[in-house]
Amino acid sequence: MRIVAGLGNPGREYERTRHNAGFLVVDEVARRFALDGWKVKDGARQVYDSSRKLALVEPHTFMNNSGVPLRIIASWYRTPPESLLVVYDDMDLPFGKIRMRPFGGHGGHNGMRSILATMTERFPRIRVGVGRPAFESIDHVLSPFSKEEQERLPALIDAAADGVERWLQDGPEAAMQYLNNLEIA
Repeated sequence: MRIVAGLGNPGREYERTRHNAGFLVVDEVARRFALDGWKVKDGARQVYDSSRKLALVEPHTFMNNSGVPLRIIASWYRTPPESLLVVYDDMDLPFGKIRMRPFGGHGGHNGMRSILATMTERFPRIRVGVGRPAFESIDHVLSPFSKEEQERLPALIDAAADGVERWLQDGPEAAMQYLNNLEIA
């Protein structure tokens, strides 16, 4: 059983913000796989795909508490860390860059900090670049994408979703090779 978890914040006011890049990618994967029937359970919006033995998960506990529902859901499905892929925004990457790592630290991201505090660091992750602002970072991640970013956003989300599909079909090495050599113009 594999889990793809996108990080973000619930609520209409956060829907198209930089901090919800993980939700946007997971929503795109669900669209591609024609998955509906989402339910909210264990503090997360989730849908199960029995043909792929896959759960798509979006924690709804707000970013800072993302780890609790992921720990519960991974435990329920008996999913080992290497079968959990987390997708989230990263200010340390410029907008248009995507990177995948097999494991690591939180890099200052509060959602990742929460997951590491409740689980382990030994799970793969896809970081979607949202750029670092000149002003307060919390305002940056909780604000909508700029007009220029909105024009490039569909290609960025598509590329990250392509990376998720490669991870599911071909494994982590193929996904890393694809994503880590990619830049959305």
